[in-house]
Amino acid sequence: MESATEDGVEIGVEIGTETASAPREFGHGLVLGKFYPPHAGHHHLIRTAAVRCRRLTVLVCASSVESVPLEERVAWLREVHPGEGVEVVGAVDDVPVDYSDPGIWDAHLAVFRAAVPEPVDAVFTSEAYGAELGRRFGATAVTVDADRAAYPVSGTAVRKDPAGCWEYLAAPVRAALARRVVVVGAESSGTTTLARALAGHYRARGGVWAGTRWVPEYGRRYSAEKYARLRAERPGATLVELVWESAEFELIAERQLAREDAAARTGSPVLFCDTDALATTVWHERYTGGRSPAVEAVAARGRHDLWLLTDHEGVPFEDDGLRDGEHLRAWMTGRFRTELTRRGLPHLVLTGSHEERLRAAVAAVDALLDRGRHFTDPLPERG
Repeated sequence: MESATEDGVEIGVEIGTETASAPREFGHGLVLGKFYPPHAGHHHLIRTAAVRCRRLTVLVCASSVESVPLEERVAWLREVHPGEGVEVVGAVDDVPVDYSDPGIWDAHLAVFRAAVPEPVDAVFTSEAYGAELGRRFGATAVTVDADRAAYPVSGTAVRKDPAGCWEYLAAPVRAALARRVVVVGAESSGTTTLARALAGHYRARGGVWAGTRWVPEYGRRYSAEKYARLRAERPGATLVELVWESAEFELIAERQLAREDAAARTGSPVLFCDTDALATTVWHERYTGGRSPAVEAVAARGRHDLWLLTDHEGVPFEDDGLRDGEHLRAWMTGRFRTELTRRGLPHLVLTGSHEERLRAAVAAVDALLDRGRHFTDPLPERG
């Protein structure tokens, strides 16, 4: 059984390691591109340039029509390339793309030079336009793996089929692109059992899916530790004597989200979560009697794609020492359903036996995966 670690473990994906054996014959190098999204070929290009330059600027050029924000791409590249004498900067470039039009080239160069005003000694690309780019910068043009032999992948291929290109994606990109499926429900309604079973089902498919993970409910761990501290002070204390403060739910929501992010970085194209920050807003309501803007704000940062609500009907209540809400199960099921509906979030209510619930859940997840991810097309290229 998998479980999240205390701080999360980032393993990432091996995306090539270039050595520093070649002399650093250039002072300032430049790599530019859309990085929409970045993949192993991009990282190979950057690392190849970095070992040949005393310093390297990576310029991320994003157009306004593209659906991955510029700042997110910049953050991904900064994370993957720290401490290598590499500076990653970004620029919005909405100039049409026509490699045969000198005027359009001039407009692009104006964007590039505004973002990178220092002299450039060498430009590194894997594209046919590299020679002209070098000429216009007055720099040496260096071509790296133009045939994509080292890493047979492209941004177009990743946008079309992220799962099919998963091995070429670094940890922060995986975290952003993994489909996140949340299992929510009242106490003792089978959320943990279902989340674990779903992860096992997809792992059994092998290949890229063999790394499928599930994230346990952090709130349960927090409750166990809180109760243990109370019992250490007063051995006869009961669960109902726990006093909850709003700030505790904010902490639980934050840590739940952090564990999801850590698991998504190292898993497959789908991640299963036993509850989430949105569910924590309902638990907050149950224990404090009201809503929390702070917990709501954490929930708003989630990247979830599908919620599976486990109906309490037909599932016997099991008191495992950390449950005290058998009488509230119907209320909680209703609150989850109301919140998911009110927010317009895609969800499915699961009923019946465990086997029936698992079959329905798998069908819903398969449909989600089959729809793929939507990326808006970049500006068309001409010339």
